[in-house]
Amino acid sequence: MKSKVAVVILNWNGKKFLADFLPSLINSIPSYSCIYVADNKSSDNSVDYVKSTFPSINIIINDDNYGFAGGYNVALNQIEAEYFVLLNSDIEVANNWIEPIINFMDSNPNVGACQPKILSYFEKDKFEYAGASGGYIDKLGYPFCRGRIFQSLETDNNQYNEPIEIFWATGACLFVRAELYKKLGGLDADFFAHMEEIDFCWRLANKGHKIYCIPESKIYHVGGGTLPKSNSRKTYLNFRNNLFLLYKNIPNNRFYSVFFSRLVLDKIAAIKFFIDGDIKDGLAVFKAYFSFIKSISSLRKKRKVINPQFFKNVYNGSIVKEHYIGKINNFNELKNNWLK
Repeated sequence: MKSKVAVVILNWNGKKFLADFLPSLINSIPSYSCIYVADNKSSDNSVDYVKSTFPSINIIINDDNYGFAGGYNVALNQIEAEYFVLLNSDIEVANNWIEPIINFMDSNPNVGACQPKILSYFEKDKFEYAGASGGYIDKLGYPFCRGRIFQSLETDNNQYNEPIEIFWATGACLFVRAELYKKLGGLDADFFAHMEEIDFCWRLANKGHKIYCIPESKIYHVGGGTLPKSNSRKTYLNFRNNLFLLYKNIPNNRFYSVFFSRLVLDKIAAIKFFIDGDIKDGLAVFKAYFSFIKSISSLRKKRKVINPQFFKNVYNGSIVKEHYIGKINNFNELKNNWLK
C-alpha cells in the first residue's frame, strides 16, 4: 500500500546505530508514515536484529553494497510513496520532525526537496557538519552551510531558524518528492558516497524545483558513522566527487575558469596534506584526479543531458579565501554577494 511518507534508512553494518535510534524514530512518526531499513549487504547481523526486535519495520535487502547513492536507488525503486525521507542510521530525531516539512511541501508544490536543522548528537547546541541549517556552494564549487564553514561549526542560538531557500539539502536527512526522485533517476550511483545529494539538488533546481531548509524540524546527527573524517578513502571521494559534480553541472561560461582555479587550489591542498604528514590524504587527492580523468567520457554524456546552469544561492566569491584569509567562520559574516 502506498504511504504518504516513507522514511528509508540505508544500513551497512550499522546494528549499533539501529539499536540506539530506531526506538525514538518509531515513536516519532505520524500515522501517514512508514519506516524501511534498506540493507546494503551487511555482515553484522543487522537484518536479523531488526526483524526480531522491530517487526513493524519494513526491510529491503540489497544483493550487494552499492554505496550510499546506488543503495538508495535500488531500494527506493521498490517503494511507493508520495514523499521519500532518506535518513542516516546515525541520527536521533526530535519530536515533530516530519510534520513541519511535509506541511510546508504540501503547501508549496514548487519545492522539490527539503532538510531539517541538523545539530550535533554529541553537542546538541551546535550545528553538525553534514548540512547544518542548509547547504550552499561558492562559485568555485566548494560546499558550505548556514552554520558550518569548512570545519568551523557554529553554536545554534536560533540565528538560522527561519525557513529559507538553499542550494542543496543534506543527504543525512533528505525529504524529496518520490515522483521527482524517480523522474531524475535518483542519486548518481557513480558518486558511491559523498556529494551525491548536492548533485541531485543541482539537477532538481535545473528542472525548476526549489530546495528549502525548514529549521522547525530538527535532528541530531552522530556523523562519520560509515567513514571517519580522517579516512583517506573519504578524502579521495570528496575530491573526486567534487570534480564529478563540477564537470556535470558548471555552466559553459564558467567552466574553464572554475576548473583552472580548482586545479591550483587542490594541488595546494595536497601539498598541505604532505607537509602535515598526512601522506595517504595527499596521495588521495592525486588518485581522485586520475579517477576523474578516466571518467570524463561518461561524465560528458551526463553533462549534455543536464544542460548545466548556475542558480541563485550560489556565493559569488571564494569561501576558501573568506575563511582561510579573511578569517570568516560564521555564515552571517559573509558579504551579501550572491549570484542572482
